[in-house]
Amino acid sequence: MRFSFGIPKSRFFIAATLIGASAITSASVVSLIPSSAVASSSALPAPALSVQAPPVQAPPVQALPASAKTSASTPGSESGSEVVLLNGSTKASYFWDDSSGRAGDTGLPASGKPMQKGMIASPSWPLMTEGYVIYNGKKANFFVGDRGPGVPSSSGVMIDLDAKTFAELTGGTFNPNTLGVDGTGGLGHIKVDYVITKWGSGPGKKNYPVPFSAGAWKRIDNNPATPPQVINK
Repeated sequence: MRFSFGIPKSRFFIAATLIGASAITSASVVSLIPSSAVASSSALPAPALSVQAPPVQAPPVQALPASAKTSASTPGSESGSEVVLLNGSTKASYFWDDSSGRAGDTGLPASGKPMQKGMIASPSWPLMTEGYVIYNGKKANFFVGDRGPGVPSSSGVMIDLDAKTFAELTGGTFNPNTLGVDGTGGLGHIKVDYVITKWGSGPGKKNYPVPFSAGAWKRIDNNPATPPQVINK
């Protein structure tokens, strides 16, 4: 757990003495296809019947962003070489937890893995969940390696990108001295589209993210979200 950057810059700290390391070990659309009516040839004409079927309204389709460039598929199936399990959008901040305390962190990321490019923090998805984000047409892969944001997640900031990825997406520069991102004009939050391609196996909510305060990060979820229908737009 660590302090992460953004506007506002406050973060929810989790003291190791209150939550043991073991507590944070690992957060359909039905496509209706009308049946085709196949008419066969007949030597004798048959009386014409006019049958009007009752209207059927399909549930709304949740489509992937066009920039994801995925091909059409049925829910839960592969799109190209990737399986889409969940997609949506949220605000993202950034952090860089190198365990030095310079950025307010309190130790190694919750996964136990060292801070690295491609690691994000999530308030509710299982650790080691994998996917990618898209911002202004730029795509960046990620895996969930830490917990957070804390307090900001209650205001809709549901992803903490690593600072190096945040810099690449926004055109800024990672500062190894401050562990922040320079050259963004003070930009600390960005709106991103996200796609989940693999759920982690440990505790956490396998669905749309919820605030850290909900406690979903510590509960096993045996009822993951129904994969969305992937369509081209």
